Amino acid sequence: MPGEVWFAVLPDSEAGLAAAGALRPYVGEVIVHGSGRPWLAGRWPAGQVTVAEAGAARAAVIGRCPITVADLAARLADIREAEQAERLVAGLAGSFHLVVSVGGRVRVRGTASATRRVFHARVAGATVAASRSDILAAASGAEIDPEVLASRLLPPGAVYALEQRSVWRGVSSVSPDHCLVLDARGRHTEHRWWSPPVPELTLGQGAAAVRDALGAAVASCTAGGGTVSADLSGGLDSTSLCFLAARGRAELVTSHAPGLDPSNDDTTWARRAAAALPVAVHLSADPGLTPLSFAGMAGPHAALEEPGGWVRDAARLHDLAERMTARGSRLHLMGGGGDELFSPVPALLHDLVRSHPLLALRRLRAHRAGRRRGPLAPALRALADRGDYGTWLGSSAARLAAGPPPATAASVGWGPELRMPPWATPEAVEAAREALVDALAAAPEPLSPQRAQHAALLYVRTGGNGLRQIDQATSRAGLPYTAPFLDDAVVEAALSVRTHERGAQGRYKPLLRAAMAGIVPEPLLTRTTKGEYGVDVHTGLRRHRDDLLGLLDSSLLARRGLIDDDAARAALLDPHPAGTGLAPLIQTLTCEVWLRSQVASPKVR
Repeated sequence: MPGEVWFAVLPDSEAGLAAAGALRPYVGEVIVHGSGRPWLAGRWPAGQVTVAEAGAARAAVIGRCPITVADLAARLADIREAEQAERLVAGLAGSFHLVVSVGGRVRVRGTASATRRVFHARVAGATVAASRSDILAAASGAEIDPEVLASRLLPPGAVYALEQRSVWRGVSSVSPDHCLVLDARGRHTEHRWWSPPVPELTLGQGAAAVRDALGAAVASCTAGGGTVSADLSGGLDSTSLCFLAARGRAELVTSHAPGLDPSNDDTTWARRAAAALPVAVHLSADPGLTPLSFAGMAGPHAALEEPGGWVRDAARLHDLAERMTARGSRLHLMGGGGDELFSPVPALLHDLVRSHPLLALRRLRAHRAGRRRGPLAPALRALADRGDYGTWLGSSAARLAAGPPPATAASVGWGPELRMPPWATPEAVEAAREALVDALAAAPEPLSPQRAQHAALLYVRTGGNGLRQIDQATSRAGLPYTAPFLDDAVVEAALSVRTHERGAQGRYKPLLRAAMAGIVPEPLLTRTTKGEYGVDVHTGLRRHRDDLLGLLDSSLLARRGLIDDDAARAALLDPHPAGTGLAPLIQTLTCEVWLRSQVASPKVR
């Protein structure tokens, strides 16, 4: 896996030493405990792991973080137990794993946004943590979990408990807001290390916090000098990142991919932004030469850790990596996370009815006057609903095979109405239902008591996990990916703002616009439109439909009894696939691609 970062964390014990032996075929680098036993084992390029020692204690920061070995060692000198680990990185920007070995205990955590995750499994008698689930699966002989695989036919990210489950039986994932602690006896425990902020800041207070956090996040990307690249779509998110990156120590190359829809004004705004950034090199892809969506989706693919929607754009990502590395880029910045943090969510209306009823009434009127206008009675019933998260989850499990929800429905509940695709077999529906029932049995709490805050955190985690998968793919091609909006400090700053001010209706991303005032030229902050890429998606679908149909020939999902491949093919051949559900089709094809990548790889079962 050239260029890719992955690592395993081993307990300081003889069992850990045996587990290191099982991992040896996949390992290129090893860092030891103070005892001399293996502690970190994996593969990573130079500069991705910062390790410090203080006596027998060890600390490692893995990822993007502007901390030096000397600074980390100085902080480590004051650490006496694993539970004090967060002191090591207090106030630091970036996106990274933190691993500490002290007093015979090992503590590891990823990021709250799920851009960096932690998994664990029993390997050779020891609990081993790792940044990738498939490596643990290979080392432990784990097989695919059919229940989880069936649940992956549902919309991605809708239920966080399902998203957190590993597709490998016997490999568990740690919740992004929890850390994993290993002791020398081979036992493991999980503890919360991060809690979402209370949304209590005003827009002005929050703008200052976002400006500082986002500026520091982008600075951590450019701190190493050299050349970095960034998307410049023309939207406010990518434009903000480009203006911040241009202030850093690295040379900046921007990339713009024009859309196929003549009514998409992204290119106009991208050109205006480029004209205001003469210090950067601006590149625009040739639409006639750039791969379309779905190009290359049929593969072949190297072994993929888990199903991911990014494979729809596999060829586009590879093309970008080639063009940017040819210009010397060592890191690519994307605007993912901006929509999740700064756009209003429908569930906000449910919260406003209880906290600001007059404001809720005004927003409901504006909402119904817009393009989502529908019957009033169902909307009022949804707003009056007081069901808790468990009630919603149970209802979702019971309705998986019901007909599709109304096309105009905008969920103000704890999540969207969940439906299995119509080509899912009864066995697949039952398996997905069992996965939801299992999640319900654990009495899960929402990510926040407020539905809008819960939804925002859910979107952030989904986006973070998606970025993690993209980075795995592009790093193999030599270009790591990052999304500064999804850095934990930025997420925390944005979600600290009152929800009705963060995503005020009728004002486009007011929090981000206020945060970027004085950094992004005022004329660029006045944009109120957002580019649509439906034409690009459907053009790619038509162009590559035969390749996608080939994925359903001798379908591995069908062999496992999860889909009716004839029904899926019929949906794909529909001249208007959006009518039967383009998103479910993409998700099904994503799972098919993942299964095929496992068969093609001798490494992962």
